[in-house]
Amino acid sequence: MKYGFVRVAAATPDIKVADCFYNAKSIIENIKKAYKNNTHIIAFPELCITGYTCSDLFLQDSLLQDSLLAFKEILSQTKDLNITCIIGMPIEHLGKLYNCAVCFYKGEVLGIVPKTNIPNYNEFYEKRHFNTLEDNNSNFLNLKDLNFYHSCFGKCIFQVENIPNFTFAIEICEDLWSVIPPSSNYVLNGANVIFNLSASNEIAGKSIYRKELIKNQSARCICGYVYANAGYGESTTDLVFSGHNLIYENGRLLKESNLFENNIIYGDIDLEYINSERRKNTSFKTEQSVGKYHIVPYKMEDISFTLDRYIDPMPFVPKDEEKRAVRCKEILDIQAYALKKRIEHIGIKNVVIGISGGLDSTYALIVINRCFELLGYDKKGIITVTMPCFGTTDRTYNNAKKLCQIIGTTLLEINIKDAVLKHFEDIGHDTNLHNVTYENSQARERTQILMDISNKYNGIVIGTGDLSELALGFATYNGDHMSMYGVNGSVPKTLIRYLIEYFAKSINNELSEILLDILNTPVSPELLPPNESGKIAQITEDIVGPYELHDFFLYNMIRYSYSPEKIYFLAKIAFKDSYNDETILKWLEKFYIRFFTQQFKRSCLPDGVKVGSVSLSPRGDFRMPSDASFNAFLNRIKGLK
Repeated sequence: MKYGFVRVAAATPDIKVADCFYNAKSIIENIKKAYKNNTHIIAFPELCITGYTCSDLFLQDSLLQDSLLAFKEILSQTKDLNITCIIGMPIEHLGKLYNCAVCFYKGEVLGIVPKTNIPNYNEFYEKRHFNTLEDNNSNFLNLKDLNFYHSCFGKCIFQVENIPNFTFAIEICEDLWSVIPPSSNYVLNGANVIFNLSASNEIAGKSIYRKELIKNQSARCICGYVYANAGYGESTTDLVFSGHNLIYENGRLLKESNLFENNIIYGDIDLEYINSERRKNTSFKTEQSVGKYHIVPYKMEDISFTLDRYIDPMPFVPKDEEKRAVRCKEILDIQAYALKKRIEHIGIKNVVIGISGGLDSTYALIVINRCFELLGYDKKGIITVTMPCFGTTDRTYNNAKKLCQIIGTTLLEINIKDAVLKHFEDIGHDTNLHNVTYENSQARERTQILMDISNKYNGIVIGTGDLSELALGFATYNGDHMSMYGVNGSVPKTLIRYLIEYFAKSINNELSEILLDILNTPVSPELLPPNESGKIAQITEDIVGPYELHDFFLYNMIRYSYSPEKIYFLAKIAFKDSYNDETILKWLEKFYIRFFTQQFKRSCLPDGVKVGSVSLSPRGDFRMPSDASFNAFLNRIKGLK
């Protein structure tokens, strides 16, 4: 599969305790189902060939012999299938019995991994039957008639040589619950995906704990984690098993089975993402313990499949409304407390902000309002300045004034039209030529006024520009680009809407109505005159493209370090109902051009707090030469046309 995705599966087959041939038939059926669903690897529960709850039957020769014969049947029935399988079974080796995971592909055993940690407490008494492998060096099985001949026996790391970054390892049930799980060391030695064969019984509340445990381990290890659990069919003499299967990717749940329903779950794990996260995380240090692990290389035939995972078109915005509200409150607090610290450090009582009636300045004012409440300061110390000019419309002008009046700020109105016209006269610019000089002169005049007012009132200018504008460079250099502290610098445009909406819903007065109207106002810098009907003529997204696309491009480029080809591939899935392929490709190309050519504006950003996982601050997440070439990236995009 292109772009680093591999399909994995966790299966809970129907079994009968100690009936190895019945269980083998069920396992084979599940393998064939997974094969038809274009799966690379399928994992089954711990001791699934015999059943986990065989108890002292594990010491019977008949059960152990049947287990091997049943496994031979599984190998025979799947030898022509292009799928790697991992099943649990008891293995006798040098007179000792081991609880093992057996990994095989096309009729050949690749490796056998015994359980490292044997539980012997509460309802578990595995040490009565099974041993742990103390010495891992140079252990091989020699059961030639069952294709076990010279199979690695011990701690194995499997490498699929023809699929980049596809290296996996196996641990078994209790291993995950130990203080230092084997998976922690496996990943330090190169494993990107961990498969866990488990027989974890169900008691009240355990499923929640199990999920948290796997979530945290996958995040800590920066890996994919596939958990296959025993289910219905195991003995219920004392315990019950629910078949709770889980697939995680670096702390993110991809798939989860319903409890007490034996079935298969599938997940498409992104190996490129895992590799990217490890590459940038310098505290993730590889160990390379030579001789401690069996390295098992092999090749798989190519598998093509249609990606089956949700691609979020708005990755900056939580989908769940309740979680989104929690996130919005958290972000508002982060920004407000950051500004509070800066104000207290300087020792001032006033701040200055330009108010336009647009999204960014509105939200910045909300942050300042919250900050002043935390400080207990008089809100008259919030000096709001509205500076109408050629492009200002009645709607934004009136909304800006009402917003400030309701909050209780000190509102100043300074019409900059005459000053800008005089500036045009001074530099010899034709007022009928509505070019970049015409637009930027207004932005810089406004910034000059704000800076001077901040001196007059012994305050600081609060910047309002957002992350999306920084990515595209859609700001006037040394105009709205500049401030003394920028509160919105790591908040994207798609999220600002929800932040304002969250605040609007948290209050119930006239202010809420104003905020909702601002949300419904088209995004515009209002630097060009209104149209004949007095409405906004300059729509930002008509110029730079849809912000939802650009925010998607930005997130996947910076957060995941994806290539343009992969971003395009994912965008087509995420926006399949909104934009055609040509439109996505057009704005993707525009994004890369603007992103590279506008780096100089980001290289001298004012201070501003980071609120999410993506930031373009030159002191934080992203550093790039201002004269870096975009040719290599554009060539990749041109190759998609």
